[in-house]
Amino acid sequence: MRQVFCLALYYGFAQYLPKSNTFGNMGGSIRYLLCRQIFKKCGKHVNIERKAHFASGVDIEIGDYSGIGINAQIPNGTIIGDYVMMGPNCFIMDVNHRTSDVTKPMALQGMVEKKITKIGNDVWIGREVHMTSGRTIADGTIVAMASVLTKDFPPYSVVGGNPARLIKSRK
Repeated sequence: MRQVFCLALYYGFAQYLPKSNTFGNMGGSIRYLLCRQIFKKCGKHVNIERKAHFASGVDIEIGDYSGIGINAQIPNGTIIGDYVMMGPNCFIMDVNHRTSDVTKPMALQGMVEKKITKIGNDVWIGREVHMTSGRTIADGTIVAMASVLTKDFPPYSVVGGNPARLIKSRK
């Protein structure tokens, strides 16, 4: 019951509070306190920015010193590691339409099975990054702004583009 109450407070009030670096982080602190009651796991010093959308949030895990950017859309089941920076307007998909049967309209083919996205530790996700379902972003990865992640990359990669490609390794 507490979780439902906190979810209602978040979507009805707290998501509209100012971004975290204004008014002494009042908005960020309130969002953090509510998300500690909503998320499956919510680490220390987590920053949830304004208008972040995470459905019911019950299966979301977020590690210490991580953040969810302004207007980000995070589906249930997403796992976010420690020290993750996420820019504004990021979008993570968890499902997609079936398209394999060309004799049937795509709208009638249903959906593919939901896949979980996992974001490792020490990851920097730039603004407006889109991720297809089931991505694993390895530790130490940097994702350039406006990239579309359609596949996974090795740890400590710098990736960017549409679709994202390896730009260089940080190691």
